[in-house]
Amino acid sequence: MKFGYSTNAFVKGSLFDAVDQIASLGFGGVEIMGDRPHLYPPDWDQGMLAEMKAHIDRLGLIITNVNSFTLFAVGDTYLPSWIEPSFERREIRIRHTLDCLKLAACLGCANISIPPGGPLQGMSRQKAFRLFYAGLEKVIPLAETVHVKILVEPEPDLLMENRSQFREFIRNIQSPWVGLNFDIGHFFCAGEDPSESFQELLPWIGHVHIEDIARDRRHYHLIPGLGAIDFRRVLKTIRMTGYQGNISLELYTYADEPMEAGRQSLTHLRPIFQDAGFDMEEMMRPDLRRKSHG
Repeated sequence: MKFGYSTNAFVKGSLFDAVDQIASLGFGGVEIMGDRPHLYPPDWDQGMLAEMKAHIDRLGLIITNVNSFTLFAVGDTYLPSWIEPSFERREIRIRHTLDCLKLAACLGCANISIPPGGPLQGMSRQKAFRLFYAGLEKVIPLAETVHVKILVEPEPDLLMENRSQFREFIRNIQSPWVGLNFDIGHFFCAGEDPSESFQELLPWIGHVHIEDIARDRRHYHLIPGLGAIDFRRVLKTIRMTGYQGNISLELYTYADEPMEAGRQSLTHLRPIFQDAGFDMEEMMRPDLRRKSHG
């Protein structure tokens, strides 16, 4: 298990710069933003990907996830969506997901995260689910071939935002290569206890996002410790379940100060992880200098 930091907090610099800064903070992993200004697949060829993979390996990091949620390169945070009325718009999302699966396989990353469909914009949930399933049918075969999981990330005000809606969705998915990116803050925003939700959804969880949320449960990512989430309880629950996947800090709201946000997050979370029984030596970046002199 590794504790990573998402590059979507570092959008004012290049992906190489983001990786370097995340490594310097001591994180053991990096979640890569699969969109501009970082790793939008059409912008990268095989040689560039190999160079990035070698750079990440030299730093002693692992790639925790390829975050293919946003599509700023051709749209915005949510659109093009899996459930838009336009076939052409849905195909853009499908092609992007296929490209991100190939990219993740090339980089040696075990999973990508995708949006849960939406916003609904007046569409019925039944129709939205039909469109989403039809889109997934076009990408699941590749996921199975390259052995990269597709992790749906519920989010407030979209087709899926809570555990009951995710269970409604996943019961009709037969492939083990579709699962859940569990965003602790998102479930809190939806009015749920993240600890209870995690326990119930554990069989499908392939990656975890961590951030804080204010007491009013408004969807705005905060540095852990600045909001109302009970991380002691949540992290003890995660440890108790035996979850073995990676956890990534996601603070895209701190693009003006990503390094300080990362430092503050580590200061707050490190003792909580340790008290919950996590091995921080395993989760963080190894001391390469000490290893080389050992």
